Amino acid sequence: MSSYSITEPSMRLKWIAGVLVVLYALITLVPLLWIIATGFKSSSDAIAYPPKVVFEPTLEGYVNLFTRQTRASAEQLSENPPTTWYEQIVHDNGMVISGPSRFGERFMNSVIIGFGSTFLSVFLGTLAAYAFSRYRIPLKDDLMFFILSTRMMPPIAVAIPIFLMFRAAGLSDTHAGMILLYTAVNLSLAVWLLKGFIDEIPREYEEAALIDGYTRFQAFVKVVLPQAATGIASTAIFCLIFAWNEYAFAVLLTSGTAQTAPPFIPTIIGVGGRDWPAVAAGATLFLVPVMVFTILLRKHLLRGITFGAVRK
Repeated sequence: MSSYSITEPSMRLKWIAGVLVVLYALITLVPLLWIIATGFKSSSDAIAYPPKVVFEPTLEGYVNLFTRQTRASAEQLSENPPTTWYEQIVHDNGMVISGPSRFGERFMNSVIIGFGSTFLSVFLGTLAAYAFSRYRIPLKDDLMFFILSTRMMPPIAVAIPIFLMFRAAGLSDTHAGMILLYTAVNLSLAVWLLKGFIDEIPREYEEAALIDGYTRFQAFVKVVLPQAATGIASTAIFCLIFAWNEYAFAVLLTSGTAQTAPPFIPTIIGVGGRDWPAVAAGATLFLVPVMVFTILLRKHLLRGITFGAVRK
């Protein structure tokens, strides 16, 4: 008679679970891999039907993404021979480079606004969450619900009032305005997530620090913050993902100086219409910062062993 465990899954269930996980990963990764592959296709291969899975890779999409080009006659092309590999790619398409594109500027706007708003959201959210967790605040539950309710409201519902306020305050198309807006939207999420993590940090740790002569602020910095690193990292990733991908406010409130990459990438136009390899190349590069940020914080995403270590 074979032994059976009610806690250990059978080998058959493990195989089924493994197959489902692999299938889910493949379904999830196929669109991403297709976008990356499209960035290395030529314009004709990108719109070919049936779609080409096997193709000759080229950097045409990335060159088109970072440069502005104009049509040139055969005489002009012969008088201005290419001197670099990317000029050769443009030359082969009957074009000449007229200058750099605005993608680099828009990408840097995304970096400044995304990471700036993430820092402010996590910083202010940590302070507010600590206060809600450790102090007796009148109407605490009502205030927490009010903070959460701001997250329930769809952004498009307040787009016009925010547009009018930003125009009156001179914040339209500015980095400061977008950072403040994304911070306000993300703050409710930051407070709720971080309060849950801080609640799980035993108060005995702080009390021991206070007995040893630490001030309340020193106990917060040297005891609570290291213990809440997991929650801070998770909150920062969620806040960055929202600010990085946000489209509606970016379209409405920015047009030039502070425009981010999401509203700019779809506007990339080629000679015969939408330049899909350049769009795919921009989308691929746009994924990199969030991916790198998540990888750098991956060790903090696992819950620490000290959570709940002291029981009352």
